[in-house]
Amino acid sequence: MTARDTPQGAPRDAARGNGISVTRELEPHDWSNEETAAYEAAIEAVNGAVGAHSARIAAEEAKDAPDPAVIEAARAAQGRLAKERERLCSADREQIAEA
Repeated sequence: MTARDTPQGAPRDAARGNGISVTRELEPHDWSNEETAAYEAAIEAVNGAVGAHSARIAAEEAKDAPDPAVIEAARAAQGRLAKERERLCSADREQIAEA
């Protein structure tokens, strides 16, 4: 077994080793520094909200009698936020500002 092989025998870096570029299908997009910063800030804002729900879940689970409805609502909110984060489009200035 070589260092590049996994125990199953498949190369670890198969995509890298076969010459296929994972970015070749992407459209060119020019970003200004402001657009880049706004997009990153939107991602971080959503991540912060997900983290706040994680803290809420942990606090509820730490109680002697946790309320399952509180935990479920926080997990549902995390799911909605994750979907929102996935749908963020770097070229959609209005959406980024909203986030």
